Amino acid sequence: MQNEETKEMLADLIWLNALIATELLQVTENTSAILRKTSPPASCLAEHQALRATALAIAEKYRKNTMLAQHLTGHQ
Repeated sequence: MQNEETKEMLADLIWLNALIATELLQVTENTSAILRKTSPPASCLAEHQALRATALAIAEKYRKNTMLAQHLTGHQ
């Protein structure tokens, strides 16, 4: 039983870390836009999108059907 609890806890932590990572990327983009008074460079936006996709894939590997994918599609 403890092994299953540990597995569930690790899955939760992986999902939570992916959520934090994607939100941190968004905060970075927003801060950059505020400081620059324009959008971040296109190269940064493309790289951040790829990083978000990777974090989402990791999160969904362990926790399917959460709101994370839907939430990320709302990010600009």
